[in-house]
Amino acid sequence: MATIRRMQPIGSFWLPPVVGRDEPHYSAGMATPQFDLLVFGCGYLGEAVAARLVARGVSVAAVTRSESRARVLAERGIHPIVADLMQPETLESVPAAKAVLYSVGYDRSSCHSKRDLYVEGLRNSLRAMTGRAQKWVYVSSTSVYGQDDGSWIDETSPTEPITEGGEICLSAEQQFADPTLAPEAWTILRLAGLYGPDRLVARVEQLKAGQPVGGNPDAWLNLIHRDDAAAACEVALDRPGAGATYLVSDDRPITRRDYYSQLARWVEAPEPTFSEGVPTRRGTSGWNKRCLNWLVKAEFGLLWQYPTIDEGLPAALGHGTR
Repeated sequence: MATIRRMQPIGSFWLPPVVGRDEPHYSAGMATPQFDLLVFGCGYLGEAVAARLVARGVSVAAVTRSESRARVLAERGIHPIVADLMQPETLESVPAAKAVLYSVGYDRSSCHSKRDLYVEGLRNSLRAMTGRAQKWVYVSSTSVYGQDDGSWIDETSPTEPITEGGEICLSAEQQFADPTLAPEAWTILRLAGLYGPDRLVARVEQLKAGQPVGGNPDAWLNLIHRDDAAAACEVALDRPGAGATYLVSDDRPITRRDYYSQLARWVEAPEPTFSEGVPTRRGTSGWNKRCLNWLVKAEFGLLWQYPTIDEGLPAALGHGTR
């Protein structure tokens, strides 16, 4: 028999009585259910955030283009909505939500360009949710910063991207400054390089095969473990959106040489070699800066579970700490 939950506050999500654990609740006069959280981009990061909130008893829905992916989400307690960001008419069926997490990544199998997906897809979503979501948390990237000289940066640093990806991310962010599109409350999280479980397979195989790593070995990397990024998203959803932007990175930037040397030791691969003539996946420019995370940690009250790769890398590889 389904049980009735009493009204209870969970963070800033206020849950009215609903039947069952994972069913959405309805507002008076609404033809469609209203959820506590709606996720656009329920992938590597988005699903981790959704799982945290489902575990808290928060009703979560997620938009996906795939029927098969929809079945997986449903099995995990996430209500699937089949729609396509690049087809605005399909977004008409997307339900209202108290909060939106937008963490859409680029699908290389898509027929759309990255610029179209990031900018036009976000615009379509903002328009579709006008008046139907109280606040947004938008996941962006530190690529919006173009500093390439190893200097330290924070939220006050100029955003002058020198890569196409950085320009696209900044163009997407700028839509929140448009009063005709922007929701009532929003927060932007600029994430450093995301790593974690199942994200290192290709690099491990490359190192074990003795293949050179592209890029400058002395350039700085800024990273954040998936679980810590999910924690930051969760807190951002709980807080009132005040039109603020935060840089989300772990406590210690690391050179590419040190990072790949540590990874090689953990997987018992040969010491890595580097070839600056071989481009990295993200390009060789615009990725040599050091990110400061003091603001997000101070205002969100966060202590990272994986403050550096010393803790995060073995966890991502399925090892205990040494």
